[in-house]
Amino acid sequence: MKREIIKSLTKDFEFYAHKTKNGIEFWLARDLQHLLGYIKWDNFLKVISKARISCELSNNNVSDHFADVGKTIKMPKTAEKIVPDIMLTRYACYLIAQNGDSSKKEIAFAQTYFAIQTRKFEAIEKRIQVLERLRARKKLSKTEKQLSRIIFQQTNSTKNFGLIRSKGDKALFNHTTQEMKNHLGVPKGRALADFQPTIILKAKDFATEITIFNTNKKGLDTEQCISDEHVESNRSVRETLIKRGIHPERLPAEEDIKKVERKLKSDDRKSLKKPKKLNK
Repeated sequence: MKREIIKSLTKDFEFYAHKTKNGIEFWLARDLQHLLGYIKWDNFLKVISKARISCELSNNNVSDHFADVGKTIKMPKTAEKIVPDIMLTRYACYLIAQNGDSSKKEIAFAQTYFAIQTRKFEAIEKRIQVLERLRARKKLSKTEKQLSRIIFQQTNSTKNFGLIRSKGDKALFNHTTQEMKNHLGVPKGRALADFQPTIILKAKDFATEITIFNTNKKGLDTEQCISDEHVESNRSVRETLIKRGIHPERLPAEEDIKKVERKLKSDDRKSLKKPKKLNK
């Protein structure tokens, strides 16, 4: 996510924040609806419903975090109308974001914004970068599993996947998978991708997606044909990266993605351990 977008969203979310007389921070659901990019109120209510269930399952009193209220809106000819609304604590907003469509940039932002106590731009930006790397790693795993299934369907063997992926690495890095593991200090038995930056994870995912598309389009049905296609896909992606001044084999290792994921979950638990309630 670009810095400009993060800055803009931070400003918007802060603008719509309110405080009770007791100093408890809250947002109104109809404001949050638009902040999160939902056009229809009914669709947003479905997300809120899921969040209420999550709140209850976490042994929190739903009414402490979701308070039904009315909101006055202006109508034509100076008329006014009261519509139902909901006061939401930071915890409630966090649950809503967790139950929303994470492919939407607003939801992805909100998942971080409401998860951390100190909502400073630098902290938000850093966490979003970490989350994007985590999502890129999961996406790559999903895409590689898809390629593995296609290879099995076409060649009746799963052993070929490892060989094909290895050849793809050689084309992308100009080094074998093991050489890259040695270079980056990847522990034995761990995947190379678990220690690579977001840009490389997305590059590998893109190359794999191209292989899948062309394998289906061309009806490739042998290990050699699919392997050649995957090599060409990775070679093309490498050329694009190098043209933009990015040499895949020269980028330093990132922190173990499994440690990163554990730390994020731990931070969330600590931040949301005792969520503030509206009735306090």
